[in-house]
Amino acid sequence: GRLGILIARHLKRLERVILGYLEVCDGPEEEARLGILETLQCTIEHAWPRMPCRLPVLLRALLKMIWDVHTDQGSTPEPVKTALLQGATECLILLDRCSEGQVKVLLEGVYSSCEENRVRECIRKVRENT
Repeated sequence: GRLGILIARHLKRLERVILGYLEVCDGPEEEARLGILETLQCTIEHAWPRMPCRLPVLLRALLKMIWDVHTDQGSTPEPVKTALLQGATECLILLDRCSEGQVKVLLEGVYSSCEENRVRECIRKVRENT
């Protein structure tokens, strides 16, 4: 569809925007981050074939965000944290599907070296998703 073509054309810029947003906590409600996770999900779905080469960058950003959300001692309410972690996990699952399981492979190391339950839980969901 047209959207796919548009997204593909703007992927580089879009990726910069997405990565920028993922890095920054924007207050307790985290509207920007939640919105950008949805955007990323749509992007992956529409630009499927072009995602595998973007894997390392996106994976790093999503994992970092998961980690930041998990370790955030600030004012973010639990339901918002949960929503962020779910959104990030959903993105990882989509990335895994479009890269034929590469994400599962890349996450092995993280899973085995990670002690944090919430982070492990996200990774486990990706690993168990078929």
